[in-house]
Amino acid sequence: MDASLFVKFLPAFGLAALHTMELSMLALAGGLLLGFAMNAMRETGPRWLKPVYWFYTGVWRGVPFLVHLFISYFGLTAIGLTLDPFEAATLALVLYGGAYFSEIFRACWQSIPVGQVEAASAMGLSRRQIFTRIQAPQALRMSVPLIANQTIILVKESSIASIITYPELTFTTTKIVSETYVYIEPYLMLALSYWLLTLTISRVGRAVNRALSP
Repeated sequence: MDASLFVKFLPAFGLAALHTMELSMLALAGGLLLGFAMNAMRETGPRWLKPVYWFYTGVWRGVPFLVHLFISYFGLTAIGLTLDPFEAATLALVLYGGAYFSEIFRACWQSIPVGQVEAASAMGLSRRQIFTRIQAPQALRMSVPLIANQTIILVKESSIASIITYPELTFTTTKIVSETYVYIEPYLMLALSYWLLTLTISRVGRAVNRALSP
């Protein structure tokens, strides 16, 4: 093992880590918004929208992410929509993450004692008021650990974007290996990079959870 190679490859891995975090954080932000909106639609919308929720979450959770990525990058060209690797990976990850965040929010909403909802309803609050004033604050607080865990999964799933040549950590490692025929050092740096990213997310999640705890 050549320790000097770690220093040599560090700039490339630093840039790749930024690309990975850019993709993952956009997927997190978009997925959270989509997941919250889908659950809000299921909770407060008309009954005919519920099958839309179950169809979306069922398809996106039931099909491997790689298939969704290929559809975003290759399949959409059939309808005249051509996305670059970053756009295709972001779209696929947002929709993928949104399905899981939707289910996280649904589970947290359903864990709120029914008595609170019944009492609010007896006081004359509408379904929308109950959702925003009673259910949302509690459910969002309970969802923090689950959101942190799902964010870690999104970071690791972003490695699949290397298949469509998005220059994140895995793609950069593969490129370095193919150019230098060095294996141990690049793959150790790859493993260390993902470990540091997921460790950071885990600690941030715990800090937020402590801050929001009553």
